[in-house]
Amino acid sequence: MPATQAAPTAAGAPQPPKEKIPEGGETQQDYKLVTFSEGDPANPKNWSKAYKWYCTMVVAITCFVVAFCSSVITADVDSVAHEFGISHEAALLPITVFVVGFGVGPMVFAPLSEVFGRQIIYGTTLLMAVVFTIPCAVSKNIGTLIVCRLIDGIAFSAPMTLVGGTLADLWRNEERGVPMAAFSAAPFIGPAIGPLVGGWLCLAGWRWLYWIQLILAFVVWVLITFTVKETYAPTILGRRAKNLRKQTGDNSYVTEGDLDQRPFSERMSVFLIRPFQLLFRELIVLLISLYMSVLYGLLYMFFVAYPVVFEGGKGYSHGQTGLMFIPLAVGVICSAMCAPIVNKHYLTQVQKYNGKPPAEVRLIPMMVSCWFIPIGLFIFAWSSYPRLIWVGPCLAGFPIGFGFIFLYNAANNYLVDSYQHQAASALAAKTFIRSFWGAGTVLFTEQMYHRMGDQWASTFLAFLGLLCCAIPFAFWKFGARIRKRSKYAYGGDDGEEDSHDSDIENQKNERDPNAPLVHDQLALERARSYVSNP
Repeated sequence: MPATQAAPTAAGAPQPPKEKIPEGGETQQDYKLVTFSEGDPANPKNWSKAYKWYCTMVVAITCFVVAFCSSVITADVDSVAHEFGISHEAALLPITVFVVGFGVGPMVFAPLSEVFGRQIIYGTTLLMAVVFTIPCAVSKNIGTLIVCRLIDGIAFSAPMTLVGGTLADLWRNEERGVPMAAFSAAPFIGPAIGPLVGGWLCLAGWRWLYWIQLILAFVVWVLITFTVKETYAPTILGRRAKNLRKQTGDNSYVTEGDLDQRPFSERMSVFLIRPFQLLFRELIVLLISLYMSVLYGLLYMFFVAYPVVFEGGKGYSHGQTGLMFIPLAVGVICSAMCAPIVNKHYLTQVQKYNGKPPAEVRLIPMMVSCWFIPIGLFIFAWSSYPRLIWVGPCLAGFPIGFGFIFLYNAANNYLVDSYQHQAASALAAKTFIRSFWGAGTVLFTEQMYHRMGDQWASTFLAFLGLLCCAIPFAFWKFGARIRKRSKYAYGGDDGEEDSHDSDIENQKNERDPNAPLVHDQLALERARSYVSNP
């Protein structure tokens, strides 16, 4: 078949000549690849910095609202138990099922976002969350509350799942440090502020804990649906290709995504199975996921442990107990403010290793910050006697909050760098096990504190955190060897990763010898890998 003239993009930049791809193994069909041109205004990375920051703050606020909604109802569990005539443990189930939804949702929404784009997933799931918050606020029985909270948890998990990908869509690698820090703080500040606000709001009745969720969720739904444009590059390019086919009558305009001949059902099944393959076959994924599960469990344990220590031990009100979460929130904010320093240190490591640092370099902040968690827990444990002043257990939240973001960011970056094109599945595996563990801890924390005592229960958690400190040090020493033997991971120090990148580049050059196109495609692949929950 004779070669034809280069196809222009919607921006007017010429593209390479049409290529040939096999169809059915026997015939070949010409196509014109639709991509972003240099400086293309449709490329989210080329949007104005002011609008990119606006989009970043909207998605960060959305994550804050989601995290806030997960914890605000912990401020008054007893009123629910009293009104519905149920046990305290049963009244905790709305908290548990909400967190379970956090683990289930990403397994579905992440692959859907790669097919339909981020905007439609944001809009539909947040609208669903808004709708199902109303039955919670007017519920007449615990069954309605549990079912609707589960649906809310699944729906609210979508923003937490997609926000990392959204930031990767908007910002280039060298620009992403500060926006990622802004996003990283939101999911941790939300759970700390939730009990603080809820402790005073519940004085008007426990149902107001749901009305406030409805108000906030509706506001962020309006903002993200009507003011934030689609950011996912394959979706934008897909619409461009569709318009070109419609305008010209030429069906040969395609995008990179169109070249994937697998049906959606097959891609979905791969995405659903791969996280479990990584979780049970990859030691790195398993141990990092267990470590993050311990931390996530600690966060939700505090929602039960703080009332035990401050309300049960010191006789504080719900509102006064909520104030005790302030140092935890301050620690998270201070940690986020240090993120640019960590990012600058990583860039020095990039230069040191000639642009190809091993994945284990990401563990350095983890090895430093892992000690803050047990330190804070030991302080909380042995200053929580009822006869002692509130300052000790209250301020113990600061080092714990300070350590959370360092550990989570380092863990996420280590998984992404270790598994690259499998990163979305690795992070989904971590989110799945973390959420189920966090959901379970809510149900047994109060019994554990009553049976072991406030001091020894917190000490047990401190020793558990101390034991987990060995994980980053172990991977610092043995991680490269583990990755070298892995079926899924690629180690930058063993040459396998270079070979893999070379294969990708060769495949792209076969389709298009233009180097910028290869660069853009690799950026798209990395964007897909960032679909995750920080």
